[in-house]
Amino acid sequence: MRLVIQRARGASVSIGGTLKSSIGKGLMILVGICDEDTDEDIDYLCRKVVQMRIFDDADGVMNIPITEVPDSGILVVSQFTLMASTKKGNRPSYIHASKPDFAVPMYEKFVATLQTLFGKEIKTGVFGADMQVSLVNDGPVTIMMDSHQREQF
Repeated sequence: MRLVIQRARGASVSIGGTLKSSIGKGLMILVGICDEDTDEDIDYLCRKVVQMRIFDDADGVMNIPITEVPDSGILVVSQFTLMASTKKGNRPSYIHASKPDFAVPMYEKFVATLQTLFGKEIKTGVFGADMQVSLVNDGPVTIMMDSHQREQF
């Protein structure tokens, strides 16, 4: 499972010109799912997201997790293109992206797990829809994570 986590001043998702979801200050998370993903990957990534200290403290140092940011929100959008392979040629291959019958339940479990850990409603797009995503990236702070390439220190 791959995530692109962006610290946001605001983010929204529209479908066909109609606003679906929006947040103010918080996190915009793009999620890519592959067939090798498991519940362990979901748990690992969700815990990392809510514990990651990427919001500024009183001294302007990134030292605060999303769970301690008042009136914050999280917007999660599925994005199969995160699983793109660009190894050969100029046209990305999406062979590693899961099909909806596997990806939808995994996406829904990711959102549910994140909501439990965050303690607030998670805003979402619509899986598989043609979405228009808007973001005001704060910082900018953008972090990529892959549950199959965990850093070992």
